[in-house]
Amino acid sequence: MEARSKPTYAAAGVNIEAADKIKKIIARQAQSTFRPQVLNFGSFGSMFQLRKYNEPVLVSSVDGVGTKLKIASLLDKNDTVGMDIVNHCVNDILCCGAEPLFFLDYIAMGKLVPQQIEAVVAGIAQACQEIGCSLIGGETAELPGIYSQGSYDLVGFIVGVVEKASIIDGSSINAGDVILGLPSSGLHTNGYSLVRRVFRIEDNPSCLNNFYPELRKTLGEELLQVHRCYYPELKPVLPLIKGLAHITGGGLMGNVPRILPQGLAALFHKGSWDIPTIFKLIQEKGNIDETEMYRVFNMGIGMAIVCSPQQVTKLTAALPRAKVIGEVVKVEGKERVIIG
Repeated sequence: MEARSKPTYAAAGVNIEAADKIKKIIARQAQSTFRPQVLNFGSFGSMFQLRKYNEPVLVSSVDGVGTKLKIASLLDKNDTVGMDIVNHCVNDILCCGAEPLFFLDYIAMGKLVPQQIEAVVAGIAQACQEIGCSLIGGETAELPGIYSQGSYDLVGFIVGVVEKASIIDGSSINAGDVILGLPSSGLHTNGYSLVRRVFRIEDNPSCLNNFYPELRKTLGEELLQVHRCYYPELKPVLPLIKGLAHITGGGLMGNVPRILPQGLAALFHKGSWDIPTIFKLIQEKGNIDETEMYRVFNMGIGMAIVCSPQQVTKLTAALPRAKVIGEVVKVEGKERVIIG
């Protein structure tokens, strides 16, 4: 009778040696982001010491990059999505007025590929360094049977802090307040499932290499534009702001109402900002209704800012890229966003 080999973890598809190698790579990248408040790394839990706050309020958020990862995998360019997830999470807690303190990541794939993970973490570390946020931990999982060959998932967790008296929550917004917009750098991290369908990317991955004169780059280069981080430019002017809305999934229609008190709506003036060419291309090629475009994509606005009319001059002077794009109005019905 033929002897059967004993089952091993490696035979089941999990490579412990590759995981150990990757952990060392991540440790080097993470240590380059450490602030003095980081007390340890590599234990079962990471510790971060709060300092110099009177009434600190912790602000946390978690998000993923979504199917933009499929574009990164097809083009074998994985550093930009690492930057995406950090910037996305930083922008989310910024809407409460929070300073980013530390970040953790979760990377899962069917088969661990050290070069791929190293690129992702390099992007994460770079984005953390640029805004003074520490990468203090995370998880790298090899999950054969859940993820197919070459695919992976990337999730980010962030914790920030804001003084209780400085929290931005939109509660002071009134009718007559002004809405400013800061431009996006493209799709950011939302709407990629629709984009992949419009361009039939799964059926024809080579289309990512097609050069579009109107974009001045290939489709793939455009779709991998890094999600813009607004923390550095907004940090100095946070005291002048009543409300911030990060325009992610759901577009202007879904995100701005989250900061508006009941009985108020956002009236946006079409034509008051430039809609990037990529959105026009998507709409034309997919024959997509304009309302659907505003529900899915940011349409060129990555962050909406609500302020009193008296602060507009100061804010536009401090934020050269900001444009007045609308105003807050009273409403009696359920409509919270009006684009017209």
